[in-house]
Amino acid sequence: MAYELEDGRMYHIHLKKGEVGRYVILPGDPGRVPLIAAYLDGAKQVAYNREFCSYTGTLDGEMVTVTSTGIGGPSAAIAIEELIKCGADTFIRIGTAGGINTKVIGGDVVIATGAVRAEGTSKEYAPIEYPAVSDFDVTSALKTAVEKLRFKHHLGVVQCKDSFYGQHESEKMPVSYELQNKWEAYKKLGCLASEMESSTLFIVSLTHDVRAGAVFSIVGNQERAKLGLSNPQVHDTDDAIRVAVEGIRNLIKSDKR
Repeated sequence: MAYELEDGRMYHIHLKKGEVGRYVILPGDPGRVPLIAAYLDGAKQVAYNREFCSYTGTLDGEMVTVTSTGIGGPSAAIAIEELIKCGADTFIRIGTAGGINTKVIGGDVVIATGAVRAEGTSKEYAPIEYPAVSDFDVTSALKTAVEKLRFKHHLGVVQCKDSFYGQHESEKMPVSYELQNKWEAYKKLGCLASEMESSTLFIVSLTHDVRAGAVFSIVGNQERAKLGLSNPQVHDTDDAIRVAVEGIRNLIKSDKR
């Protein structure tokens, strides 16, 4: 088939069945993969092609894989599709996000219950009226994890977009009127944060009847900066990583039961 190489490996991620656990953590940045894999037992790199770096190890006796997806929906969808073909059925995205709601500040953890589909990839899976929502069991496992770890956190809807600079330099864009008006709507609706992959993850997972959730480390909040409020810049993602790993532990326990 077009998505497989001659040795059975997936065309893009270069993984095959037997190398992938049913539980997968999905950072965007390939550089974060070994940092996350360090929390697993016996983790080793099993593939690296394009933006897709993968390590597999074990956690509480179960195979767990960490695969980077790169930036944005198109590459994330490819990774998820091919990981599913390799046997994965539970995904947790971990990444960075920028705060929208002023109660969200740099260093906070955000767990997404759903995502605004302001990107293009998910539209090739489901009509725009269909909501991008996280799996209840995965989200509950992440909520239990963050409460155990006692990190400051928020649960709610995030915004997912295709253009980083369309957010941060919207006034320069020919469609600034649309970008800025919608941004104001997201603020009024209580949207917590903005990032680039979660709505694709949720819709692709719903399409294939697999489970997905997402947890983010907040880098900063441009809305707080506009208002002259304190706006710490935090680039350490370890809190979100720890929440994701503990969330996987919770899922492994509940799945065994």
